[in-house]
Amino acid sequence: MTTRLPAVVATEWLASTLGRPGLRVLDGSWYLPGSGRDPAKEYSASHIPGALFFDLDATSDRSVPLPHMLPPPAAFAEAMSALGLSDSDDLVIYDGSGVNLSAPRVWWTFRTLGHDRVSVLDGGIGKWRREHRPIEQGVVTLPPGRFTARLDRGAVRDLASVRANIHQGMEQLVDARSTGRFAGLEPEPRPGLRGGHVPGSVNLPFTDLVRPDGTMLPPEELRRRLAEAGIDLSRPVVATCGSGTSACALVLSLHLIGHTQTAVYDGAWAEWGGRADTPIESQLT
Repeated sequence: MTTRLPAVVATEWLASTLGRPGLRVLDGSWYLPGSGRDPAKEYSASHIPGALFFDLDATSDRSVPLPHMLPPPAAFAEAMSALGLSDSDDLVIYDGSGVNLSAPRVWWTFRTLGHDRVSVLDGGIGKWRREHRPIEQGVVTLPPGRFTARLDRGAVRDLASVRANIHQGMEQLVDARSTGRFAGLEPEPRPGLRGGHVPGSVNLPFTDLVRPDGTMLPPEELRRRLAEAGIDLSRPVVATCGSGTSACALVLSLHLIGHTQTAVYDGAWAEWGGRADTPIESQLT
C-alpha cells in the first residue's frame, strides 16, 4: 500500500480493504486482572478474518516485575518477525473492550518502536460484529517476516523523570484511570498498590474519550473534554494510568487533534503506587 494510514480507520474502510497485500489486522485485546476474560480464547473463538493475535503480556518486557513495560527493540523485532510481520506492512489494531482499552497501547508500542504504519479500528470488533461483518475462528499463522525496531526515547518517561517533574512542572501528567481510582476511593485491581495519584496530575478517564458505541469522539468534542480536564494543549502531555495501557488512548486522542508533544509514563501506577518512597495525593489524605 502506498498511502499512509490515518491513526484511526473505520470498519467500512477495513471491510472494503481486508485481504489486500501488505495489510495485516491484529487483535490486540487485553483485559484488567479480575475481569474474567481471556483475550486469547476470545480471539480463537471469534476474530476478524485473517487477524493475528497480539499478546500484550507476552510481548512486553518480561525481565522486569512491572506489567506491560515496553520491550527492548531487538526482542520486539524478533517477536513481530515470528508473528509474520514485516517493515512494509500496514497494520490495523482492534480490541474487544468497546472503550479502546488496549488497541491504542499496541498502536503506541509500534510507533514508539519505529513502525508508524499503524492504525486503530474505530469501534473495535464490537462495532464490526454489530454490523454483521464476517468473523472466523481458529488461530491465524503466517510465515516469518522481516521486522526491525528502534526506540523513540522521547515517547517514554520513567520514574525519575516523573518524580522530577513534580517540582519542575515542565510537562502535564494526565491520569487515564477512573475518577474513583484517581481519588483513592476505589480499590486498585492489582494487590499491594496504594490509592491516589501523582501530586500535580490531572484526571481524564480513557472511557470519556469514546462514544457509547466505542467509536472515537469527534475532534471538537475531544478538545472540549481535554479542556474541561484542565489540559493545556500548548504544553507537553505525559499520559499515565494503571499499567501504561489505557494511557495510550489519551495519546491517541491527542494525536487525532494534532497534539504530538506526548509521552507515556510506562511504569504507571503499578510502579508509583507500589513503592513506599513516592508521594501521593488522594481524597483520603
